[in-house]
Amino acid sequence: MGIFAKLRGELVDIIEWIDDSQATLVWRFPRYQNEIKNGARLIVRPGQVAVFVDQGQIADKFEPGMYELETDNLPLLSTLQGWKHGFESPFKAEVYFVSTRQLTGLKWGTPNPVMLRDADFGPVRLRAFGTYTLRAADPVALLKELVGTDGVFEAEEVSELMRSVIASAFADLIGQARIPALDLAASYERLSRELRQLVASRIDDEYGMDIPALYVVNISLPEEVEKAIDARGSMNVLGDLGSYQQYQLGKSLPTAAASEAGGGGAAAGLGLGMGLAMAGRMSGASSATTAAPPPPPAPIAWHITEAGTVHGPFAPHQIADLARQGRVTAATLVWRAGMAGWTRAAEVAELLSSFSTPPPPPPPM
Repeated sequence: MGIFAKLRGELVDIIEWIDDSQATLVWRFPRYQNEIKNGARLIVRPGQVAVFVDQGQIADKFEPGMYELETDNLPLLSTLQGWKHGFESPFKAEVYFVSTRQLTGLKWGTPNPVMLRDADFGPVRLRAFGTYTLRAADPVALLKELVGTDGVFEAEEVSELMRSVIASAFADLIGQARIPALDLAASYERLSRELRQLVASRIDDEYGMDIPALYVVNISLPEEVEKAIDARGSMNVLGDLGSYQQYQLGKSLPTAAASEAGGGGAAAGLGLGMGLAMAGRMSGASSATTAAPPPPPAPIAWHITEAGTVHGPFAPHQIADLARQGRVTAATLVWRAGMAGWTRAAEVAELLSSFSTPPPPPPPM
């Protein structure tokens, strides 16, 4: 009895795969030289397909369900084994369980940038990445083309192939789509759908796999191009650069006038003169780019010394008023931008008219 019990123990009674992994595509039942018993029970759970292989040839395929292995439900295997009078003795065959459920959480990306000719920026380099799901669509083709004799075939073993196929399909798609770089973010859904269809057509017939879902998560430009886009956006926010500079100059005038009352007239006047000159140069540069008319010349700003204190800036008509009031005389030291140093008012040709003797009033009638 002991010998018969041992023989019975070497025969396989139940063939099943309890899949507790999240990334296994194919698993081979570990028969290890044990023969499968006539009438053994085969259990194929939802999301699985069982494929029998006899001496390197695909014999039979079983969809989800429970089966008692007999001649009636193993027609091809019975033919290969050569049983002429039924199938009463144990038999040997390799049983592969193929997972047909979706494997999620798989990622793809472009290993190298994709060159694209953009209408706004010219030649640019794009990088992209995303996620996808994978499923065995044709278990027989998958066994023949990829699995071979592997006992366990994981999704990681095919991920490198999938990333290459997706990256190649993405390069073809983005080159044909001709979407401007600034509009790519609004086209992620469309690109995801078309990219999935393109990849599915390349792997279905050849490898027996399907890609139920594929998403483009991000398409990015080189850092220097993104900085240029940010700078361009800032210029659009500012609008006319010349108007902005004039606005900034107008805001600085009250500050310069307030500093004159605190005894800092020379510094304020010098700063104002430099500011006016700088504004003129920048406005000129802005007009060259925006085709705007040149700005008017900067007004002449005079400074005077009075009781050892510098006052100003004053316009020419204000100097004339100060001369009539007696605050500016021929001996008063004056200065404006462009002069080498302080000079007596009488020695400045532009101010001589301010000190000429006015004509007497007309005689009475």
